Amino acid sequence: MKLPAALALLLLAAPAQAQVTVIQNPVTPADAKPNDPSVPDAYTINGQFERVVVIRVKNKVDLLHGIAEMVKKENIRNGVILAGIGSLRGYHVHQINNRDFPTRNIFTKSLTTPCDLIGMNGYVVNGVVHAHMSLGTGEKAINGHLEPGTEVFTYAIVTIGVMNGTDLSKIDDKSYR
Repeated sequence: MKLPAALALLLLAAPAQAQVTVIQNPVTPADAKPNDPSVPDAYTINGQFERVVVIRVKNKVDLLHGIAEMVKKENIRNGVILAGIGSLRGYHVHQINNRDFPTRNIFTKSLTTPCDLIGMNGYVVNGVVHAHMSLGTGEKAINGHLEPGTEVFTYAIVTIGVMNGTDLSKIDDKSYR
């Protein structure tokens, strides 16, 4: 049976179902420890940008891998992800899914759902990329930590302020509390 052209287009345009996986992390000694009164409730880190690096990632390249490769090539040890835009062929993100230690993460993967990269921020800490992003599919917004498998469509542009002379080692350490 041949489908009418309009119905065939609707079926082709139907978004793929996202695969959702919840991962309960095992309890670690750091999870069980209470807050340390010698760790301040809040603190500041002063620094300045040595330079600003703009990264462009091309079609069909894994976004996280592309960023990580350029961070390594540019010898970025510490920095701030200031912005990110572009379009993606699909996405893979995760978010925290609970309020008490140990952490539980919810991973959402839809590698065939095209979307715009609306924004990105985060840090490079000791050479490791910790990127958060906001995406738009036309139907909904998706936010979360960038995961491997998020492939670029047209291009992606990511801007990093390099702060190699600044110690960011504890900034994203959940056990420093």
